[in-house]
Amino acid sequence: MGIVGARKVEKPWGHEQVFAETDRYVGKILVITAGDALSLQFHRFKDETIHLLEGELRFVSGPDPDSLESILMKPGDTFHVPPHTIHRMIAVTDCRVLEVSTPDLDDVVRLEDRYGREGTSTP
Repeated sequence: MGIVGARKVEKPWGHEQVFAETDRYVGKILVITAGDALSLQFHRFKDETIHLLEGELRFVSGPDPDSLESILMKPGDTFHVPPHTIHRMIAVTDCRVLEVSTPDLDDVVRLEDRYGREGTSTP
């Protein structure tokens, strides 16, 4: 794998633009529409760092569903999400998020999803 041109992937919460993909990392811009949210999820292997570029984002995370904490992120704020961390991004306003992660893109275990997507995307 190598650096690629931006590839747009439509999502129910907005879209993502994959701008780099190698055997060590993937770079994406997530565009999340105000009021929309990603799944409450965790990854078994994927390690990711998010950096808020524009907008206001509520970031919910924790080690288990009973001990989740919520922070309000503003442009310039960064959050590291190690494997097994339960998390969700909720757009307070339209948001652009830079996400850099390990290349385990199909490693999503959904615990809750507003859009009817269920389960896991791992084999």
